[in-house]
Amino acid sequence: MLVDVYKIDGTLSGEKVELTDSVFGIEPNDHVVYLSVKAYLANQRQGTHKTKERGEVSGGGKKPWKQKGRGGARAGTTRSPLWVGGGTIFGPRPRDYRQDLPKKVKALARRSALSYKVKDEQLVVVDDFNFDSPKTQSFLSILKALKIEGKRTLVLTNGKQENVWKSGRNINKVKVLEAQNAAPYQILNNQVLLVQKSAIEVLNNQSVPKEVVS
Repeated sequence: MLVDVYKIDGTLSGEKVELTDSVFGIEPNDHVVYLSVKAYLANQRQGTHKTKERGEVSGGGKKPWKQKGRGGARAGTTRSPLWVGGGTIFGPRPRDYRQDLPKKVKALARRSALSYKVKDEQLVVVDDFNFDSPKTQSFLSILKALKIEGKRTLVLTNGKQENVWKSGRNINKVKVLEAQNAAPYQILNNQVLLVQKSAIEVLNNQSVPKEVVS
């Protein structure tokens, strides 16, 4: 599958880049994508939630009143969960929400996400670009030229490009990631997938399953 490559001024460069059919042209597996997205979101959770139970609340060492003779309910501590200021019954405790998926499931989810982008015509390939120093306005001018300004956009670069990342981090709805690190959730959670020309090769090679390579 061949797609056009755009220049940073928004015009066609005249070049085409090949998208491997086994990566960008498969029939997406919705269930695998669901598993991947669920695991990704679960792995973002810190799991540091905590409330004090009755044994952890300070105070309450003295019996509030004598056991009998008052006509009311007996009470042994002011820190009972039934009292204001008491402990929490079965409150949340710190836990690890992390979910791991098999490598083949991760790879299939990634290929499914990329195939969805091609299928929905939301993938744009642009010539490689970089900046001598962080320049947000220069980054914005590229988005304007490509007519994607204001759209939720994920920019995939070939390797770490710190000046590109710094230039895009303050632009609303724009996120810059290294192509090899983009998760299926991040690939799908945007309106435009803007990929640098050299990053296509990274996606082609990294996302091809071993059985296809061999």
